[in-house]
Amino acid sequence: MWDKVQVILNDKDMTINQLSKLIGYKSNSILYSFKHGKIKKPSFELMEKIADALDVSLDIFRE
Repeated sequence: MWDKVQVILNDKDMTINQLSKLIGYKSNSILYSFKHGKIKKPSFELMEKIADALDVSLDIFRE
């Protein structure tokens, strides 16, 4: 699922740090854990925040 997030980040020329700030996280460790596969199934709340920050539908992240 992170691959889809990464594609959108690249399209928007955005970094993980920028995304972290947009979703209101002071630390980007959760996003890095997600990126590196330590979080296999992110919470609905996290995905909702990511979708909102990236201005995309949550449906994009359905597998």
